[in-house]
Amino acid sequence: MTRRRALSLIVYAPPLVGQDGRTLAIVRGMEKALPGLRLEWEVGNGVRPIALPQRDAWLAERTQDGRFPLLCNGDERYPVTVNGRGRPGLLSPGSQSLSEVHAELPLDEPVLAAAAALLEGVAEGACSFWGHASPYGYGSEVAPQFRRSSDGPECSPRGLPMINLPEKLPAPEIPWFLGWLNYWSAAAARAIGFPDPTRDAELLSRARRTASGGWVVQLTDAPLDLDKPAHLDTLKRTYERFPEIGGRAAP
Repeated sequence: MTRRRALSLIVYAPPLVGQDGRTLAIVRGMEKALPGLRLEWEVGNGVRPIALPQRDAWLAERTQDGRFPLLCNGDERYPVTVNGRGRPGLLSPGSQSLSEVHAELPLDEPVLAAAAALLEGVAEGACSFWGHASPYGYGSEVAPQFRRSSDGPECSPRGLPMINLPEKLPAPEIPWFLGWLNYWSAAAARAIGFPDPTRDAELLSRARRTASGGWVVQLTDAPLDLDKPAHLDTLKRTYERFPEIGGRAAP
C-alpha cells in the first residue's frame, strides 16, 4: 500500500513541564493556521480516536516530563497529528535537554498554502530554538550527512556537506540541518548570521518574520525533492552560505 504524501513539522524547544501553557499554544497555532482544523481527539491504544470534550484542561494535565500526548483531528481519512517528546541532554547540543514537537499533515494544496503559518504556529507556540517542515521521509536524506567518525567522507552521496551530530554542537540555538521550510528563532538567526541584506536577497524573498523576531525561511517554491537538480543546487548553496548550520564553521 502506498503511503499518503505527508508534511512533517519538527521543532526543538526548551523542555516542556507540567501544566505548560506552550502545549495549548502549539495546538491553537496549528488550528489558526489551517482553517477548519480542530485537534480535539486523543490517539489512544485502540483503533478509534477518543474525543476530548475538555481538551484544553486535559492537555495541561497531561503535559509532563518534556512531552505531551498524541492529539489528532479525529478524521482517519485526512489525519492530522501533533505530539511532544523529550530529548535527553546526552543527545542534544550543549548537553541541554530539549523537547521535540512533531506534527504531521496530508501534503495537499490547503496544507501547502498554510505550511509556513503552520510551522510558525508550532515553533512560536513552543518557544522553539529552531525547526523545519519537510516532506515525510526527509530524515532519510539527512541521515547520510551526519559525520559519525573523523575519517568519514567529505560529502554525502548527494554531494551535500557533512554535518555534526546534534550532541557535538555547542548550543541549542544552532540548527542541525536545513529543511524545506526552516524556522530560526531570533537567537538561531543571530548564531548563523541571518539575514545579511547583501547576501540573502533570494532567501528573504521567500521569508517571513515572526512576532518573536524569528524567521520562517522557505528554500524552494515546491517542497524539497532532491531528485530535482535545481532543488539540490539550492540546498547546496544554502549550506555554503551558512557554515554554522550543522557545526561546520571553523572554531
